[in-house]
Amino acid sequence: MGFFTLFEAASFPIIQVLIISGLGAVLATDYLNLLSSDTRKSLNKIVFMVFTPCLMFANLAKTVTLQDIISWWFMPVNIGLTFLIGGILGWIVVKILRPKPYLEGLIISTCSSGNLGNLVLIIVPAVCNEDGSPFGNRDVCSSIGLSYASFSMALGGFYIWTYTFYLMKSSAAKYQALLAAQEVPKQPNKDLEANEETHLLKGEGKEQVTIAVASTKSTDDEAIGSKAIVSQESDMEHRKGNESFAKKVIAFLHQILEELMAPPSLAAIVGLIFGATKFLKNLIIGDEAPLRVIQESIKLLGDGTIPCITLILGGNLIQGLRSSRIRPWIIVGVVCVRYVLLPAIGVWIVKGAGNLGFLPSDPLFHYVLLIQYTLPPAMNISTMAQLFDVGQEECSVLFLWTYLVAALALTSWSTIFMWILT
Repeated sequence: MGFFTLFEAASFPIIQVLIISGLGAVLATDYLNLLSSDTRKSLNKIVFMVFTPCLMFANLAKTVTLQDIISWWFMPVNIGLTFLIGGILGWIVVKILRPKPYLEGLIISTCSSGNLGNLVLIIVPAVCNEDGSPFGNRDVCSSIGLSYASFSMALGGFYIWTYTFYLMKSSAAKYQALLAAQEVPKQPNKDLEANEETHLLKGEGKEQVTIAVASTKSTDDEAIGSKAIVSQESDMEHRKGNESFAKKVIAFLHQILEELMAPPSLAAIVGLIFGATKFLKNLIIGDEAPLRVIQESIKLLGDGTIPCITLILGGNLIQGLRSSRIRPWIIVGVVCVRYVLLPAIGVWIVKGAGNLGFLPSDPLFHYVLLIQYTLPPAMNISTMAQLFDVGQEECSVLFLWTYLVAALALTSWSTIFMWILT
């Protein structure tokens, strides 16, 4: 399988994203004004509440079985490692480049969260269908590869709507705090008769009274009183410490529950249950399923996710090119993490896991694991940026450059991965 054949297969989904983003940008121009800021926000809420959950449920319920979950156990671990390592590298980029506080979550998210959805679903079957593919029979490869890609997509969505969702939510909180701090007016001095000596004189008088009263107390009384005060303060601090720790634990558990209750995460959990439970799966999946119309309706809604997200991304891109102030070095840092450091680390991890016997013998499974380290940022990051109204312009600019570089990076690394696996 030649380099240019691989380049074509890897470029196809990237070009799709760029074309649809370009259409979204045109629709958002002042001339057409079909994707205004308010329209994008409303459409984004529909994507978050309806389209994305339907996509998650439809793919998980149809393609994943309990046996797959058991035999492919390393895939969720591998995806978790991509998020963990990418997050650490993104944190290093943030510490080195010191962007504005509200952009920190966005940068870490783009470094850690790969597009495990539509890109994998397109790339893996495309590689299988090419002449000279090293993964055996074309039909078998496509079928198994689609299952791998669907499982990867579902797991990726679960991580994105918990881990990445939390990062973007934290960035939004920082951004709102920054705006609130800028809007707080400075309180004027309304004491018209005051001068620079007034408060000093008042303070001096209070100090003199305090000193005079304190001097009348005996040394023994002071010692006893101070001991009592210290004892009471230590007891209060101990109680406050216990209460604060308990509150932190409760707040942490509440935060996890809140992230899991986000519509996409909830849909992933329900889809996983339906896929793993044969009785439930037979109710909605298959030509003879009594409730197959429900699955088909959900799938139909889910198919609108990627086009809508990409159109919104293109609409944000227009505003981003006009007003974004993201520094070029931040773009370079994200590109280096996503297309240089992460893939190199991924090769080491997957090869090590294979040598330890953690992976099935299927080379296509190894290839999918490796590809997970090489993908551009997840499209859902732009959904979250729009949802929380933070860093939308910067997000669109980051996506433009990372997706432009993705075609060459994916092709190069795919060639390396196939050379390693064959």
